[in-house]
Amino acid sequence: MSGEEIGRTDEITSDSIRSYLSEGKRFDGRKPEQYRDLVIEKGVSKKAEGSVRVRLGKTEVIVGVKMAVGTPYPDSPNKGNLMVTAELLPLSSPRIELGPPKFEAIELGRVTDRCVRESKVIDLEKLCIKEGEKVWTVFIDIYSINDDGNLFDAAGIGALAALKIAKVPKYDAEEDKVLYGEHDKDMPLTGIDPLPITVHKIGNSLIVDPTKEEEDVSEARITIGSYNGTISSVQKGNSSPFTSEEIGKAIDMVENVWKELFKNLEKQIK
Repeated sequence: MSGEEIGRTDEITSDSIRSYLSEGKRFDGRKPEQYRDLVIEKGVSKKAEGSVRVRLGKTEVIVGVKMAVGTPYPDSPNKGNLMVTAELLPLSSPRIELGPPKFEAIELGRVTDRCVRESKVIDLEKLCIKEGEKVWTVFIDIYSINDDGNLFDAAGIGALAALKIAKVPKYDAEEDKVLYGEHDKDMPLTGIDPLPITVHKIGNSLIVDPTKEEEDVSEARITIGSYNGTISSVQKGNSSPFTSEEIGKAIDMVENVWKELFKNLEKQIK
């Protein structure tokens, strides 16, 4: 039996989830648009310029922001660089095995990257040290600690929270040396606050923030990067389609959910 087959939701539970949702109910008593309890712990890594531990129900991730001086890309000589990576640790789920990154880890990193990059939450021009020669590179690293569903949103919440508390290290141009541990400014942000909100389709129902059991039953999902009513990125997942009507409902859900989710995030990181 492979790691992916271990712990899969059985057919009886799957049928019960579908039956409950057809009546507008969920196993844990939440409404379709309701998230689990969100807890954000700041400064969990002394090595990072900004770091958080995010708990979304039982789902838990650590997200860190690191910075280094590097060479700009040829097509953006006056802008800093951004790299997002995700690692699914075996300790977070019996379904995850040791070895090279699997599709799920790569997808998690790419979806988070798209939410951050396309929203332009970071003012990359302010990370330019010398045009065409030296710029700051921002690394966002995601680590799963416990996977009880909805890693996409937990990672995105962590990325935004870590960026909002991150500090830029001092750079000694004469010595061409980064003075880690010494900071003179905040991460240059644009005031845009994107969060990825993933809507899952189960039967005729749409829900957010699924548990692992609900995620197993999900027929389709769509992750929408959103901020204050504006959509910046969209990523479709799973094989089944959404109707145009369901897409409209999903967008309405995202707009309503973002307000409460961002308010909660801001309260905790302040």
